[in-house]
Amino acid sequence: MAALDFYEDLETDNSKSFWTAHKHVYEESVRAPIEALSAELSDEFGPGKFFRPYRDVRFAKDKTPYKTHQGVYFSQTRRYFHVSAAGLFVGGGYYEMASDQIARYRRGVDDDVAAGGLLDAISAAGKAKLELGGEQLTRVPTGFAKDHPRADLLRRKSLTLHRELGFPAWLATARTKTEIIKAWRAMQPLIEWLDANVGAPVGHS
Repeated sequence: MAALDFYEDLETDNSKSFWTAHKHVYEESVRAPIEALSAELSDEFGPGKFFRPYRDVRFAKDKTPYKTHQGVYFSQTRRYFHVSAAGLFVGGGYYEMASDQIARYRRGVDDDVAAGGLLDAISAAGKAKLELGGEQLTRVPTGFAKDHPRADLLRRKSLTLHRELGFPAWLATARTKTEIIKAWRAMQPLIEWLDANVGAPVGHS
């Protein structure tokens, strides 16, 4: 698949000269098909934000100028996918939480009734071959018992689900849309729990 080959080459030579010489490959084999796919997914998941291919290197130790994947984020439904040399990655959930969101999230995890719904959602996601992710603290946060039965969840500062779909033979076919939708629908119970128990940051709708 041309898109995967492009990113494999970009990982080897992440330079302006390479980008300039191969920009037509990016436009034709990466940007155009991903934008078309995003438009089709928007019927169910809302409009997607197509991320810029250029890295912000102002404060980064890594000064390579281009991202080695092309991602799209669907903010209304908190879903995400990207394509890289490794193939197709799908995800969803709360990737970053503000301090007020983290406080509400921890209250939900601490509450036995609310946490029951969360654990059910995580269990269902596991059966759909989705992996739990998110930034974690090294210790249980202050105010909660160190031996809390849901200590692992309390340590999280974000909560996501993802699956690496790789580069199967169907990746360049219409089945890609079907597989993304299947994975995203399986994430719905967790995202519904987060929406109900955490919600948007204060000051945001």
